Amino acid sequence: MRTEDHRDRKLALGAYALGDLPPDERAAVAAHLEGCEECRAELRSLEGVAALLPLADPARIEGPAARPPADLGARIEAQIAAESAREGRQRRRRRFRLGVGGAVAAAAVAAVLAIAILPLGGGGAGESSPAQQVNFASLPNGVSINATLEPHAFGTEIEMYVSGIRSGTLCRVFLRDAKGRTYSAGSFRYRWGADSHAKLSSALDLSQAAEIGVHAGSRTFTAPVGQATALVGGADTAAT
Repeated sequence: MRTEDHRDRKLALGAYALGDLPPDERAAVAAHLEGCEECRAELRSLEGVAALLPLADPARIEGPAARPPADLGARIEAQIAAESAREGRQRRRRRFRLGVGGAVAAAAVAAVLAIAILPLGGGGAGESSPAQQVNFASLPNGVSINATLEPHAFGTEIEMYVSGIRSGTLCRVFLRDAKGRTYSAGSFRYRWGADSHAKLSSALDLSQAAEIGVHAGSRTFTAPVGQATALVGGADTAAT
């Protein structure tokens, strides 16, 4: 469990004790509590306070109303600015990694084409299709989803990048073949401000994949997977 995840769960304990969390976030906190004694101890103290809240009578509270600290607004603005700056740095690092991955894939394709053009005496067909980068289109404003698909002997490795959806949303990834059959690739939970990359895998061979999709909460987003065409021994061969 990363420090950021532990901190998020700890901050949500008060709402958890009051029963004010959405179902998906409540399930995430409950799962965390199973393995964290520190948070379980804090929850027990919070539950005692929550049980007493219905007994509080505002009419019996004497004295002037409490005023927030004069610098509270400035402290909140500074915290928001710091979190926004941290997320911006992480997003730039993710885009850099995606850009490098795309450049490597393009260089690999160029190398295959160069070998095909050279007058070599022989050569066999490639055993797998090259890695592919898929950009999801027609997304809601502020939402960004990308995927890098790489063939392996076990099927397809998928690196997902998701941004802009509600923090804590469960994301279930899948591939579909040309016949519409669905192959699960696993799931992950999106966290705002944390590393939004997830590495997953599916048993479907990349050369057979026609579509990739993500169930994000109650919404589903899909994108087509292009079939790579490579030149081998001077002839065009398309992945099927």
